[in-house]
Amino acid sequence: MDDKCLKAIPETTYLSAGNVRRYRGILHYFYVQHEKMRQYLFPEDVYQYLRQDEVFADYTEDELQQDLKQLVEWKNLIPRQETGRVMTIEDFKRKKFRYQCTPYTVEIERMVEHLYEIGNSFGGSLETTMFDRLFQSLSRFQEEAKTGQGSELNQAWEDVYSYFKKIVQSASDYLAHLKSEKVEERMMTEAFLVYKDSFADYLRKFILGLQQVSYNIESILRNFETEVFERAAQELASYQLSIPRLEETLSHEEFVLKYQDQWQSLRDWFLGIPGRASELTSLENETTETIRRITRFVQRIGEKQQNVRNRYKDYLHLATWFAQENSIAEAHALSAMLFGLSQVRHVFADQAESENMYQSVWQVAPMKITVKPRTNTYREKRRPGAVIGRAAEKTAALEQYLAERRREQELIDSIIENNRIVIAQLPVQEPFIRKTLLAWIGKCMASQNHTAKTEQGRQIRLVRQSDASITLTCLDGRLTLPDFVIEVLS
Repeated sequence: MDDKCLKAIPETTYLSAGNVRRYRGILHYFYVQHEKMRQYLFPEDVYQYLRQDEVFADYTEDELQQDLKQLVEWKNLIPRQETGRVMTIEDFKRKKFRYQCTPYTVEIERMVEHLYEIGNSFGGSLETTMFDRLFQSLSRFQEEAKTGQGSELNQAWEDVYSYFKKIVQSASDYLAHLKSEKVEERMMTEAFLVYKDSFADYLRKFILGLQQVSYNIESILRNFETEVFERAAQELASYQLSIPRLEETLSHEEFVLKYQDQWQSLRDWFLGIPGRASELTSLENETTETIRRITRFVQRIGEKQQNVRNRYKDYLHLATWFAQENSIAEAHALSAMLFGLSQVRHVFADQAESENMYQSVWQVAPMKITVKPRTNTYREKRRPGAVIGRAAEKTAALEQYLAERRREQELIDSIIENNRIVIAQLPVQEPFIRKTLLAWIGKCMASQNHTAKTEQGRQIRLVRQSDASITLTCLDGRLTLPDFVIEVLS
């Protein structure tokens, strides 16, 4: 990278300095007068201009002298001592100056004004006439490059390269403008329907004109002989060196290299490079894609309007049907047909209160369902509350549980006689006894020797007394089972 691309530019310091309002006011006045061909200004003229603004109401001449001196240090102004109006030796010693803004300052102020004009959006345009002009100027340069020299050849090349730069800049800016977020938001509004035809026609004409002219330009670039351009580059460099300039300028070889780079950029833009399509093809594809995007936006807006209009008419028609029904039952039947379960795609409800499959939906009590958002970030609102001590309730619940276990243990102990439980001889029992005996019988049946261990740690064995069946009577029913006897081993 060139060293000059890495150096600071002191001429732009005044744009962000502490007294930026004073510096910018002074240099803007210099820039305006420069555009009016007034190159040199006296401090009195600048001071008189600034005092016309309320911002500079307290501005003094000493402050102006300090600001002018600072701007000279930043290379924004060039001082020149004025000797024409000196009347005395004292005036000469005070060194009255008049000032001229530097070329950098003029270009900086010009750039700032251009920034104000373009605002925050891209401009640009897609003009096929620029391609026509480029084709004409390129044809002229092709003829001049063979034998031309001097200003005619230079003007032909300047026309070619200036039209090329305008095409690249305008096209890229306009496509960036169409891709900006603000423009896409406007495209999705119904107000865009008014401009859709003009937008599409503008882009379509550009594509057609581009396809017609670009082929001729590509043909010239492919047939342009390298030796012819090398000769033109030599002549252009010689012409640039023939222009008298006081400042340091490029050498002959550097001018030739500069024109070769510009020519190669022009060829690459239209013809591309090996392995990559040309920028012309990219521009054509981008424009075609923009037309497709506009078409999609218009289609979505049209579908949205179509759906709204159709549903509106549908609802009016359905309301007429409901108004013609003679009873609420017929209205229910019509509602079930129109909005019933056949039209529902997803149903969610709590567990049904009844298993009767023939129960009508009108016989079920209504229920209220709270729908929660299906997002990962949703959390139910919780309010902080006091911690309530429930030790007494827990102790009471524990005592109640232990008492229940002791009572059950007493019931089991009461049916054990001589370490045996003869089920056929048991009187009417509570359901707990039946469940416990069935659990024990299941455990013993699962064992090969028909023994098992109970929850209390007893070792039991299941023995069948006879082939007959017996009946165990409980408070909630009767249980018929084989004639089993449970022996308590330990």
